[in-house]
Amino acid sequence: MIAIVDYGVGNLFSLKSSFAAIGAEAIVTSDKAKITAADKVILPGVGAFEDAAKKLRESGLDTLLTQLAQKGTPIMGICLGMQLLFDESFEFGTHRGLGLLKGSVKPIADVIPADLKIPHIGWNALTFTKADCPLFTHIQEGDYVYFVHSYYACDCTADTVATAEYGAPLTAAVQKANVFGCQFHPEKSGEVGLNILRGFCEWEGKA
Repeated sequence: MIAIVDYGVGNLFSLKSSFAAIGAEAIVTSDKAKITAADKVILPGVGAFEDAAKKLRESGLDTLLTQLAQKGTPIMGICLGMQLLFDESFEFGTHRGLGLLKGSVKPIADVIPADLKIPHIGWNALTFTKADCPLFTHIQEGDYVYFVHSYYACDCTADTVATAEYGAPLTAAVQKANVFGCQFHPEKSGEVGLNILRGFCEWEGKA
């Protein structure tokens, strides 16, 4: 069973529908016991980093997610949920993340040409930096996924498994042992996105 963490941020039910489409059982929950009992955990997220991090801390879910990651439970952050996995974000100030991945979250405006629109919205192709990532089991390099973001994870080359070109190579997906992240939205990325979720569901490795 997959637990989709409900902390007031994210496309929760579209994610649940995506898992249903691939035959995977998923629940949307904020119940710590149910999250702890889950085989895998999804941390979704849209909106502002500071607000999302605050909600995680106030609910105690930040501590729970750290404990689950340390014991080997597979966890995948999506969009803002991926950014929360990192040490810190510089989105309107400096804000502490979960620290499950080394690196920081900074404005894409720092690295892309001035004539490109922000946010980075729409379909973009994946370039694999580590093709053996379990998320890529059922997809190919060059497949397109759907992005909506103004900030990106950086200083994280060791854990980056895919990038997307938007005037500069932006971190698109990450993995460190049992901790995964997608800057894009698999639940909005058609069959490719479903296959990425399928790869996560099938993975049986441990930290």
